[in-house]
Amino acid sequence: MTVSTDPDAAAQAAAPVNGSAPDRTRRFGPLWLTAVLVFGLLVGAAGGILIPRLYGTPKDTSAEAGFLRDMSTHHAQAVEMAMIAHANSTDPAVVTLAGDIALTQHGQINYMQAWLRDWNLSPTGSEAPMAWMPDSAGAVQNGLMPGMATPEQLAKLRTAASPDLDIQFLTLMRQHHLGGIHMAQAILDQSDNKDVTWLAQTMVASQQGEITLIDDMLKKLQTK
Repeated sequence: MTVSTDPDAAAQAAAPVNGSAPDRTRRFGPLWLTAVLVFGLLVGAAGGILIPRLYGTPKDTSAEAGFLRDMSTHHAQAVEMAMIAHANSTDPAVVTLAGDIALTQHGQINYMQAWLRDWNLSPTGSEAPMAWMPDSAGAVQNGLMPGMATPEQLAKLRTAASPDLDIQFLTLMRQHHLGGIHMAQAILDQSDNKDVTWLAQTMVASQQGEITLIDDMLKKLQTK
């Protein structure tokens, strides 16, 4: 399996959720969404065998390896928050956005883990979180990378109900996306690996588009 680095492919993968969300209300049932995520995990495992080494293989302490490891952890929390909102929100637009985020970021985790396997690297490394990013002092607060929710915020989200759940989810995800964009832009300044830069560009484009949608959704919720 060869990962496309074509800009058009990146644009398609990064296509933001648009105003048609209500028309796609609850297209992701909990069981269906879980099945898709499991399938994606299996595809990612196969990708680790099939992706050829087209570029120089990054080393264990490289910026590329550090980024993929840290972003996999960062994405995993986004998937967790999205699954909570998808399962418990009563707002159709929030349910749809949460499903889109869960599927997109889970798929990107599969890419990142497949590349680490292809490079014969462990999914975890010896370096501290964010060590790959220049001037990263202070980027990790209480063990959390930029934009990540605290354990207390996650616990509160799990017990919330709409509309409070929706506002909490959108607010946390907005901050999470801002942190993710910061990390993706940082690797773009350091790496010339075409796969890694393609994925980072895709992350920036998709999450910027989702922030725009989140801002609109928050305005509507907060004026009700």
